[in-house]
Amino acid sequence: MAMLEIKDLEVYYGVIQAIKGISFEVNQGEVIALIGANGAGKTTTLHTITGLISPKKGSVVFEGKDITKVPAHRIVSMGMAHVPEGRRVFAELSVYENLKMGAYTRSDKNEIEESLANVYKRFPRLEERKNQMAGTLSGGEQQMLAMGRALMSRPKIILMDEPSMGLSPILVNEIFDIIRSVSESGTTVLLVEQNAKKALAIADRAYVLETGRITMSGNAKDLLEDDSIKKAYLGE
Repeated sequence: MAMLEIKDLEVYYGVIQAIKGISFEVNQGEVIALIGANGAGKTTTLHTITGLISPKKGSVVFEGKDITKVPAHRIVSMGMAHVPEGRRVFAELSVYENLKMGAYTRSDKNEIEESLANVYKRFPRLEERKNQMAGTLSGGEQQMLAMGRALMSRPKIILMDEPSMGLSPILVNEIFDIIRSVSESGTTVLLVEQNAKKALAIADRAYVLETGRITMSGNAKDLLEDDSIKKAYLGE
């Protein structure tokens, strides 16, 4: 049984259909990339999975439970974390306070402190800046904070929306190294990313979304070599 199953999902914004009956699955321990052009429906898909948008049809099943109508905050406590596009850190709060916000569904103080220590180990820069207001961090540091905050909920699966957007090439490499290490530590990853080359390089499998439909899927390494993918998304 897949950890996450998306079945025949249809999502509308008013009369405009954004998602047109897509189905895909994510197995435990995988890194799955969802690639596609701007406006293809990638962010809408993540928002629907995490309960921020209600679909018109179809279902989202997580660990065998139908969570299609479950509120977003309850989905977090079930073990799913979302790193939104544009980072969305709490600008007026410190780095430390942002990270503590990520653990709001948890109650064991010792375990929360342990998670905080693990986040600081993974992101040493966040520990250096723990008392700094999040709004004063660089774009790369804010991305690290958004990822660290999501990890504070101890997720079984983490959904990341465009983590490399607006970052310098050096920072992009660093962020992808972190995503790989998050996966290697046992957290399943569903990655939405416009940098298709980077996403396919670290993913196990991938799905290509075009105007609300999945048009291709397969082993990420195979898609990396596919001529139509190279032409459309890799600039080759």
